[in-house]
Amino acid sequence: MLIVRSAAFNLAFYGATTLIAILGLPALASPRAVMRLARFWGHTTLWLLRVLGGVTVEFRGREAIPPGPVLVAAKHQSALETLALLTVFPDFAYILKRELLWIPLIGWYLARSGMVAIDRSKGARAMSLMNEAAARAIRDGRQLIIFPEGTRRPPGAPPAYKLGITHLYAALNVPCVPVALDTGLHWPRRGFVRRPGTTVIEFLPAIQPGLDRARFLDLVQGRIESAATALLAAGRADLAARGHPVPEAAPAPERDGSRTA
Repeated sequence: MLIVRSAAFNLAFYGATTLIAILGLPALASPRAVMRLARFWGHTTLWLLRVLGGVTVEFRGREAIPPGPVLVAAKHQSALETLALLTVFPDFAYILKRELLWIPLIGWYLARSGMVAIDRSKGARAMSLMNEAAARAIRDGRQLIIFPEGTRRPPGAPPAYKLGITHLYAALNVPCVPVALDTGLHWPRRGFVRRPGTTVIEFLPAIQPGLDRARFLDLVQGRIESAATALLAAGRADLAARGHPVPEAAPAPERDGSRTA
């Protein structure tokens, strides 16, 4: 049954994504139209996931999100949070790799909607270019979303926060909303199966601007990891009770402890 439901969702999701991307091409005439289309895509995905995959997304702590421009620092375990957050923020802008702009159709939408693309080939200059683009988005009143670990990581994997989040926090002078989640339990980063149940995306109290970078990084990582650990424990127990236990993440190899952008 789990395989059948997962297959049904995956087929419907990729089919709907293709259909929305093709039929939505006229939206490229306006950035606002692209944003509306993206939110429709997000809502459609959550509906398909609930109806076909048996997975409900619960948002907690939305009252913690300050109005106006903010920096959003989210844990990243799955494609699910990327899509789910589209439905929460009225004028979102993601920090993403420039290579994503090269994807046919999808890249056109990303470019037209004013996402902040990082060109890592620029080396040290990539950080200043990111800050400049991010500052423009904040001046426009947008909610800037970054995944501080830079890539999806398995549920329970040791944290690997990069310094890019501290540069943005110091440069933008706006509140930062940490986001914890357990989405990787239900929509694995490299997996076919969608495990039924309720997955949680939790918005934590905002961190006000003005802290030094080291203090901010300790605070944002501490809040996210503490909340995510609690969500994972409850989520694992629920899935085990449903007969869908999730293996623990393998420990990360030893590293020198340094952080990069």
